[in-house]
Amino acid sequence: MMLSRVANSIYWMARYMERADNVARFIDVNTHLMLDLTLNREATQWYPLVATSGDDETFSKRYKVADERNVLRFLTFDQKNPNSILHCIYRARENARTVREVLPVDVWEKINELYHLTQAHSRKRSVADLMDYYTQVRRTGHLMTGLMYNTMSRNQGWQFAHLGQMLERADKTARLLDVKYFLLLPEASLLDTPFDAVQWGAVLKSVHALEMYRQQFHTINYKDVTQFLLFEKGFPRSVAFCLDEAARTMSSLSQGIERPNKAIIEMAILTQTIAASEATQIIATGLHEFIDVLQYNMNLVDEAIYESFFKD
Repeated sequence: MMLSRVANSIYWMARYMERADNVARFIDVNTHLMLDLTLNREATQWYPLVATSGDDETFSKRYKVADERNVLRFLTFDQKNPNSILHCIYRARENARTVREVLPVDVWEKINELYHLTQAHSRKRSVADLMDYYTQVRRTGHLMTGLMYNTMSRNQGWQFAHLGQMLERADKTARLLDVKYFLLLPEASLLDTPFDAVQWGAVLKSVHALEMYRQQFHTINYKDVTQFLLFEKGFPRSVAFCLDEAARTMSSLSQGIERPNKAIIEMAILTQTIAASEATQIIATGLHEFIDVLQYNMNLVDEAIYESFFKD
C-alpha cells in the first residue's frame, strides 16, 4: 500500500479542489439567476448558497445579514470558514506540496498558480469584480481533472484522488438538490410554474447538467430534475454515478488488504440505498429526509476511509 500520509494528502487535495470548484460554480450560477429573475430577492437568493455549503450555523454566528457582501466574503475569502474557496485552495496546495513527487508537475503548477491568484483577488468584495476569478477557479478545476486523467498512471495515487473527487462531488450535488427543494421556493403555489422552472434550470446549470438533462426530458420540473441528479448513472455529476465510481475505486484499492475493510462495508450500504430508490418514491416520503440519511452515510464512508486506509 501507498504510505498512509501520501494517500491521505492526495485524497484531500482532490476533495478540496472539487469543493472550491463547486463553490465558485454555485456563486456564478446564482448571480446569473438573480439577473434572470429581475426581482429584488437578494436575501433569499444569497442565503441558500451558505446552506448548500452546510455552514449556515457558522455563518449566522458571525454575520447578521445574508447579503451579497457577507455571503461572498464568507464563501470566498473568509479564513475562518474551513469551506471557503481561499481555505480550500490553501489546503489543496499544502496537500499537493507534500506529495509533489507523485504528482505530474503540471498538476502542482496549476494548483500553485490558483493559490497565488486567490491571494491577489482576496481584497475584492463585489460579485462584479470577482466573476473573472470564479471563472478561473472553475477552469483550474477542469484543467486539474483533465491533467490527472490524462497524465497519471492508474496507480493508487490516481485512485485516491479519484475517490476523493467523486465523494465530494456526490455530497455537493445532494446538498444543492436539498437546498433548492426546501429553501429556494418561497411558496408551494409556485411549483411547476415558469418561476420554478427558471430556478430548477439554475440548479442544473450549477452542475453542468442542463444540456444533458434536456436530451432526456422536454420540460424542467422538480421530479425529473431529482431523478436525473440523484439516479442518472450515465451523467458524471449525478449522485449515483459518483458513488458507483467511488465504490469501484475503493474496491480496487482494497485488493490485497487482509483485515476487514470497514470502508467497503459502509460504501455498500450507501450504494444500496441509491439502487433501491427512485425519485417519485422519495419525494412522496420526504426528499429532505432521504438526503439527510444519504449524507449521514457519506460521512460514515469518509470516516471508514480514514480508518481503513489512512490511520497508522
